[in-house]
Amino acid sequence: MSAGVAPFERVLIAGIGLIGSSFALALRRAGVAKQIVAFDHTPAHIDEALHLGIADEAGNDPALAAGADLVVLCVPVGACGKVAAKLAPHLSEGAIVTDVGSVKQAVIRDVAPVLPPHVHFIAGHPIAGTEHSGPAAGFAELFDGRHCILTPAEGANPEAVARLQTAWEAVGSRVTIMSAEHHDRVLAITSHLPHLIAYTIVGTATDLEEHMQQEVIKYSAGGFRDFTRIAASDPVMWRDVFLNNREAVLEMLGRLHEDLGLLARAIRIGDGATLEEKFATTRAIRRGIIAAKQA
Repeated sequence: MSAGVAPFERVLIAGIGLIGSSFALALRRAGVAKQIVAFDHTPAHIDEALHLGIADEAGNDPALAAGADLVVLCVPVGACGKVAAKLAPHLSEGAIVTDVGSVKQAVIRDVAPVLPPHVHFIAGHPIAGTEHSGPAAGFAELFDGRHCILTPAEGANPEAVARLQTAWEAVGSRVTIMSAEHHDRVLAITSHLPHLIAYTIVGTATDLEEHMQQEVIKYSAGGFRDFTRIAASDPVMWRDVFLNNREAVLEMLGRLHEDLGLLARAIRIGDGATLEEKFATTRAIRRGIIAAKQA
């Protein structure tokens, strides 16, 4: 067990995909969970979680939440409220309930009202992942050196917040606390908009004539390959992200549209100075990401 971390007696992971399985494995590695239980509606995921040793117990019965002192909702944003409502009658007094969704205001809106008053709900978002999904995609090192944002509501129990923060730090994350509104605006530009662009660009390629599609695949440069990796992400998860963070995404999309207009004009009139200035600025951002060890 990590020094200074009080172990959780029973951790329920609701949704045993990439993030859920990785969190379970990371908890085991850190020794901060005595028992890990998986709750999932997909029989194959339940079987895999048991076969791979991700969970000590697994099933689709909400009563699995009984006795859990930590419950982690690892399902698409749009499903968080429904899953929380199923688990709610079985939650123990003092249990910490959190999530891993990429949108925070919508999750708080949907989850908080269905939980009993005797539990602590602290919304969260580990900024980590891959394009892969399912229990077998999980690995304990996923959160190492990555940021995890917690967005506790005003008046949240400080001891519960501190305990959840310590758990995320034990699995390798750097924890930041901010408001849900601020989180959603930041992630709209750093995560949501890039995914929307990737889906669009790859979608445009699929609409080309057949011979062009084959050449796009054959001669894919690094940039396009990166877009295809992002665009291979879970479509249900990202559908829910865009629908539940629409205001912030549309705001950033509007700004992007304005910037594209300026670049299009510079290209059209041969304004090399504007293009070089813009590219130099974006290059500096990349260097900053590398310096922060987030590349």
